[in-house]
Amino acid sequence: MQWEAVIGLETHAQLSTISKIFSGASTQFGAPPNTQACPVDLALPGTLPVLNRGAVERAIQFGLSIGATIAPHSVFTRKNYFYPDLPKGYQISQYEIPVVQGGTLTIEVPSNSKTKQPSYKKIIQITRAHLEEDAGKSLHEDFSGMTGIDLNRAGIPLLEIVTEPDMRTPAEAVAYAKTLHHLLVWLGICDGNMEDGSFRCDANVSVRPVGQKEFGTRVEIKNLNSFRFLEESINYEVIRQIQLIEDGGQVIQETRLYDTHKKETRTMRIKEDACDYRYFPDPDLMPLMIEQNWIECIRATLPELPDSMQTRFIQQYGLNEYDATVLTQSKAQANYFEEVLANLGIGNEKQAANWIIGELSSLLNRDSINIKESPVSPTQLALLLSRIADGTISKKIAKDVFQTLWEKPNSDNDAVDQIIKSKGLTQISDSRALETIIEEVLISNTKSVEEFLLGKEKAFNALVGQAMKATKGKANPAQINELLRKKLRN
Repeated sequence: MQWEAVIGLETHAQLSTISKIFSGASTQFGAPPNTQACPVDLALPGTLPVLNRGAVERAIQFGLSIGATIAPHSVFTRKNYFYPDLPKGYQISQYEIPVVQGGTLTIEVPSNSKTKQPSYKKIIQITRAHLEEDAGKSLHEDFSGMTGIDLNRAGIPLLEIVTEPDMRTPAEAVAYAKTLHHLLVWLGICDGNMEDGSFRCDANVSVRPVGQKEFGTRVEIKNLNSFRFLEESINYEVIRQIQLIEDGGQVIQETRLYDTHKKETRTMRIKEDACDYRYFPDPDLMPLMIEQNWIECIRATLPELPDSMQTRFIQQYGLNEYDATVLTQSKAQANYFEEVLANLGIGNEKQAANWIIGELSSLLNRDSINIKESPVSPTQLALLLSRIADGTISKKIAKDVFQTLWEKPNSDNDAVDQIIKSKGLTQISDSRALETIIEEVLISNTKSVEEFLLGKEKAFNALVGQAMKATKGKANPAQINELLRKKLRN
C-alpha cells in the first residue's frame, strides 16, 4: 500500500516587545532564573493582567502581511491545565475568536537531486494566529534527580500561528517554517532566535493511504527548535506510523517529544482535546476591540514584503531570480544593496549584487557577523566599485583594497581612495609604459611565444599572467590583452 503524510504546523513566535503580554516585567533573554517573574505573571491575589498594546500591533502586522482578516472583536480565554512551570494553573490564550483569521503563505520547496523532484511553489493556508502568554521553563540538566523551575518566561508574549493540514512532505514543512521565520524577522515582530526559544514549532503528523480523503489519527511532535530537527522528527514519525499500521497496530492521538540524540520520537502525554482544557473567557480581561482606523494606520507602516521586493529587484534592476532571492534573504541585506546603488548610480546593479553575494557574504560568514556589523559601509563599497568602473584600479586590486578595509576598518567615506593612494595601487594605463613591460615579457618567455604562434591559446594566457605579475597587478587587464596581441601579430 502507498501512503502519504498529512502535516500541519503550529508555530510559537515570541513577539519583540520589551515587556510581557499582561505585565510590565522584562522579556530580556538570559537573566538569572526567576528574576523577571512579577506578581501578575504568577497570578498572585490582588493582581490583574493588562494587555500589551505592542503585542496586538505586531499580531495585526503579521495578519496584514499574509492577507488575513483582522477580527474587530476577539476574546481572551483561560486554558486550564496543570504543569509544574505553569504557575497560574491556566494559560491566558485565545480560542474561539482569534485576532488573526485566515491568510496564506506561499512557499518554495527546493529541488531534490535524490528523488529528481524539481523545485516548486505551494500555497499554505493559515487557519489562525492568536495571542497568548508563554509558560515557564522546567530545568532538568542541572539538578540531580530533581527538576528546577524558571518562571522568567511566564507571561512572554507569543503569537501562535496555525496552518491547515496542507503539507505532504517534511521538505514542505521545512520550507514553510523557513518562509514564516523569514517573514516574522523581516517585519521586525520576532527576532527569530531559535536557540533562545523565540521561534519553535509543533508538528501535527498523520498518515493515510494515497487517495483516501479522511485523515488518519494525528500525533503532535512538541517544541522543535531547529529546521533540521523538524525535518528529522517528521521523517521518523511518518515511518513509525506506517510501520505501526502495517503491523496491525493503531496510532494513538498523543503528544510526543523528539529525542535529538536517539533520532526518534517518544511519548510525552496522551493528547488532550479542546474540552479537556475547559476554555472559558478570562473574567479579568475585557474583549479586544480593534477599530478599522487602527488597522489602516498599521498597514501604512508595513515594510515592503520580501516577495514584492524580489519582483521589484528583477524588474527595476534587471537582476536574475537567484540574485534577487539572495539579496532579499534579510531586510538589512536588501537595504545595504540599495544604499550601494544610491551612491553608485544606474548601470552597476549586477556588479553590486556580485560583490555583496560574493566578497561581502564570504567575509560575513567567515567572521560569523551579520551585515549590519560589516566593517565596510555601503558608501565605501560603492566608491570601490566606481574606482573599478573608471579604471583607477583593477578587480584584483579592488579585492585587496576591500580586504584592507575589512581588517582595518575606517569610517571615512573616502577610505577607499586613501588606501589606493597610500599603497600606490593606481592602475597603470600608460600605453608606452605597458608596451615596454610587454616587450620584456616576450623576450623572457620565448617558449610561450613560440607555442602561441603554433596555435596554443593557453600560452597567450601565460604571457598575460607574466605581464600582470611584472606590473604587480596594477595593469589594466583589457589593455594588456590588446597590446600583447598587437605585439604578437607583428
